[in-house]
Amino acid sequence: MNLTHQNSKIIFGLKVRQLRIEKDLSFKQLSTAAGMSVSYLNEIEKGKKSPKMDKVKTLAAALETTYDELISPVLKGKLAAVGELLHSNFLNELPLDLFGIELSKVVEIIANSPSRVGAFISTLVELSRNFEFKEENFYFNAVRAYQELHYNYFEDIEQSIDKFSKTYKLPTTRAVPVNLLASILKKHFGYQIVENDLAEYPELKHLRSIFIPKKKQLILNPQLNEKQKALQLGKELAYNYLKLKERIHTSSFLKVNNFQIVLNNYIAGYFAVGLLVNLETFKKDLQYFFEQPTWDKSYLLQLLLKYDVSPEVLFQRFNILPHHFGMPKMFFMRMIHDPAVDTFQIDKELHLNRQHEPHANNLDEHYCRRWLSISQLKNLTANGKTSGQVEVGLQLSKYTETEDEYICFTIARPAYFPSTKNVSVTIGLLADTELKEKMKFLGDPSIPRKRVSVTCERCPIMDCEERISPPTAIEKREHKFKMEKALNRLMKS
Repeated sequence: MNLTHQNSKIIFGLKVRQLRIEKDLSFKQLSTAAGMSVSYLNEIEKGKKSPKMDKVKTLAAALETTYDELISPVLKGKLAAVGELLHSNFLNELPLDLFGIELSKVVEIIANSPSRVGAFISTLVELSRNFEFKEENFYFNAVRAYQELHYNYFEDIEQSIDKFSKTYKLPTTRAVPVNLLASILKKHFGYQIVENDLAEYPELKHLRSIFIPKKKQLILNPQLNEKQKALQLGKELAYNYLKLKERIHTSSFLKVNNFQIVLNNYIAGYFAVGLLVNLETFKKDLQYFFEQPTWDKSYLLQLLLKYDVSPEVLFQRFNILPHHFGMPKMFFMRMIHDPAVDTFQIDKELHLNRQHEPHANNLDEHYCRRWLSISQLKNLTANGKTSGQVEVGLQLSKYTETEDEYICFTIARPAYFPSTKNVSVTIGLLADTELKEKMKFLGDPSIPRKRVSVTCERCPIMDCEERISPPTAIEKREHKFKMEKALNRLMKS
């Protein structure tokens, strides 16, 4: 074991601590036996210091073990789980700096209570196995937590977007032409852009784009529409302009190697959305929208046409609400509907300021059919909308569990290539007094109002016509409450 490496220092320190405790030695006693200061031994156990070979031998003798055993990278017993964690290089992959956490502090926690940390890690490992939670899931969730921590708004990226737009003279009050983005990639970044259906590689035919570094070639699937092409080109411009070296080479993740790749993919997407929907112009658009005394869904349709973007891109640009409009209590949610089997799945969500309703439920329960996200998808299917057509809606949703009320904007559309499903995206904002003052049309009596829940299984609204599953979770809870009540009566009798 090379004691100059950080993880090796941690393992060595943990072994010294484990042996010292097993031998029932105090720091002072080990200090006397090994001829080392108490402070130096303390630094060793915390993984901050690594002794030279002669001192390791002295320590081994004082701890009544061998030199080879002491420098072995294997941790045993209660520390085995910690050893697996350290050998996986997981600590080095943690994006601790993004959250203002020092690695040395994490190491100190492990050193101070290794058995408890080991038990905690074992629990996490067991949970991850049971729920098929993989390392990549952690990276994606870490990025989402990073977004939420910063209210999904990053001034440094916004400044880069503004500088790029001015440098390459992108239009700011209308849609950015796809051919302009392609021209910039070719002329200024040396790209080759080709449309190829990859017939020779049928396994890759569902991918929207593939970047081949050695040729600096971007392959675009010919089935992409202009909106999809613009987003893919915008992300490529981000990778180059922002000099994001670690990246994926396909439009979607096939393999996740480290956290930085996931973070860079998010940054590239943020940059691309900002290029397509100009910040200053969009601020004016939203200011006008919020000042209207009545709700008019046609305005959202006008914005989609103005910027020629997908509903997802338009709603992603609503990220400016917390920073520029003082509206931080919001969530974003994307839902997928498969009409063939009539199932609904949340595949993306983001909560700012706090965890809001609604939220994803991974217990195989049925989402409330009163959600606007679902009703708009059902309308889409019932009306037989085809590619390019959308359903737009607004609803005030009051949650029975919390009494919180949200104003929800939803746009549903048939999924673009390669999916045959339908998609809805929703922006929800907590409809408190402050929001009602800023969003004038919230007083419009024509806006539909509904009491909703998260899932049918947890919904106490018994006369719900839209219910498709009995309130099993409520029934279990009530049954448990009755049992506890009966037990209390028995104990007092």
